[in-house]
Amino acid sequence: MSDCASPAPLETVELQTGPQPQAGVVWLHGVGADGHHFEYLVDQFTRRGDPPLRFVFPHAPVRAVTLCGGERMRAWYDLRNVDRQIDQDETAIRASFDAISALIERERQRGVRSDRLVLGGFSQGGAMALFTGTRCAQPLAGLIAVSCYRLLASSFARERQAANRNTPIFLAHGSADPVVPPSAAQDTRRQLESAGYRVEWHGYPVGHELCAPELADLTSFVRRVLSLDSAL
Repeated sequence: MSDCASPAPLETVELQTGPQPQAGVVWLHGVGADGHHFEYLVDQFTRRGDPPLRFVFPHAPVRAVTLCGGERMRAWYDLRNVDRQIDQDETAIRASFDAISALIERERQRGVRSDRLVLGGFSQGGAMALFTGTRCAQPLAGLIAVSCYRLLASSFARERQAANRNTPIFLAHGSADPVVPPSAAQDTRRQLESAGYRVEWHGYPVGHELCAPELADLTSFVRRVLSLDSAL
């Protein structure tokens, strides 16, 4: 999709629950965090007796972030305006799409089919997961977009791929989020539902964070789309 040269491979944190996994989760962190931030999801999502899974937590590239005073930190793209729909960093968004797509392809080469992968993320990572998943030419098991918003919304209709037209999408947001307004999540929900996507919507009375009920719902979603409980 991008005209850029092939991106450098992303650094990743990888955790396996057993040998030769044939299913897994790729989770994208938010701005200023890194792949280690969500390692706890391994214990959250898995149960004793589950088939082996691979969890991939990539580190976003280090870049200057305008809204953070130009400080250099890990981010999938620059943030230039408090209104996340204004002046989006298209070049970096598309480069991150290429890099995340390369991770999905690498998993295929290592024995994990794309339709046995859940792609998800929080905040900026959730925005990238949704952008990548809807535009990915390979079918995925599920998409998770938490506390986030739309990227390059005007190109969605012409760029979205049929491969994930029926892929379940977990979309969630805090009603008291001071960073990304709940209205941004509702705009995302409306765009997806009007395009016929299978959106599982969840709202929680929290800010820009994951809460215990949300983690429980995420766990149920991941285990359902990967058919983990039926494998026990």
